[in-house]
Amino acid sequence: MAASTLTEVARLAGVSPATASRVLNGSARKPGEDFAERVRQAAESLGYVPNAQAQGLAKSSSGLIGLIVHDIADPYFAAVARGVQAAAREQHRMVLLATTGGGPAEEREAVAAFAARRADSIVIAGSRSCRDEDKEGNAELAAELDRYCRNGGQVAVVGHPVVGATAPEGYHVVKVPNQELAGRLAAELARSWDGDFVIVGGPEGLLTSDDRVRGFQEGLDKAGRRPAEVLRSAFNRSGGYDAGLELAARIKAAQSGDAHATAKLCIFAVNDVMAIGAAAALRSEGLRIPRDAAIAGFDDIETLRDFRPALSTVRLPLEDIGRLATLATGPRSAGDAAEAASPGGITGEVTLRRSTEAAA
Repeated sequence: MAASTLTEVARLAGVSPATASRVLNGSARKPGEDFAERVRQAAESLGYVPNAQAQGLAKSSSGLIGLIVHDIADPYFAAVARGVQAAAREQHRMVLLATTGGGPAEEREAVAAFAARRADSIVIAGSRSCRDEDKEGNAELAAELDRYCRNGGQVAVVGHPVVGATAPEGYHVVKVPNQELAGRLAAELARSWDGDFVIVGGPEGLLTSDDRVRGFQEGLDKAGRRPAEVLRSAFNRSGGYDAGLELAARIKAAQSGDAHATAKLCIFAVNDVMAIGAAAALRSEGLRIPRDAAIAGFDDIETLRDFRPALSTVRLPLEDIGRLATLATGPRSAGDAAEAASPGGITGEVTLRRSTEAAA
């Protein structure tokens, strides 16, 4: 059945379409209460549903927030999204979601789609990339964001600025101290672990992964330990699993008497889902944690509540990150924007659990 139109509502109420629009679409110019009541009654009798885009034009605000994440199935992004949704609810705004797989070209398409739907603000969560293959995509994404901000849009990016973005206003970065926190984790583990360390990192040029790798190496150096070997893999569970299989082969070789293999390994995976994948690979090869290898992750995603042995990690306030990013772009954002942009806006905590007890 076709939806009722604004013209039909106006005809039934005996007013002009412009008057009906002012009543139903939230214009600052309000007609008299008798006219308004007639319009509301006509709309109710016809089952009229206001056009959200028309309301946005009348109010100069759509009440929409665009959220861009790599993969909503990843518990990290799911937690950030909960924070965005909670803050949006407080502001009486709605969230539109786009998942992109992490490619800047796909993120540009999402920004353009949100802009076309007159989203008031956009939140982008996910590691930035400075890899050569992403250079063109980064430039196009930066240009799209700059255009969106010049037209009054507000953008908040979690972690690092979008590579090449230059918009002077309406652009906020929620900083996460990944490097510092990874260094603190390394220092904690180095106090009692006398074996070798290995880092399971994402592709080189993925900025969040690189920060965590760099920070862990700095922590080892300050503790007087030699640098960890770095294995590069996909920045997801599958990448962690592949790296875990390689490490399992080394551990088993050492246990069988290979003098060139390293038996005692403490594995640092640069995010929890990679750590979960690596642990699964070790178990598939008959190895046990922490008896045969210690392992730690980063983020403290909710999934870890059911993971055994309990995983050592760095706890980040993921929902708060999403909340701050949203508030930084909202109508009541002055103080929150300053908090989100400051280095002390987000803090984390090293949390040692059963998976690294061998280090103790």
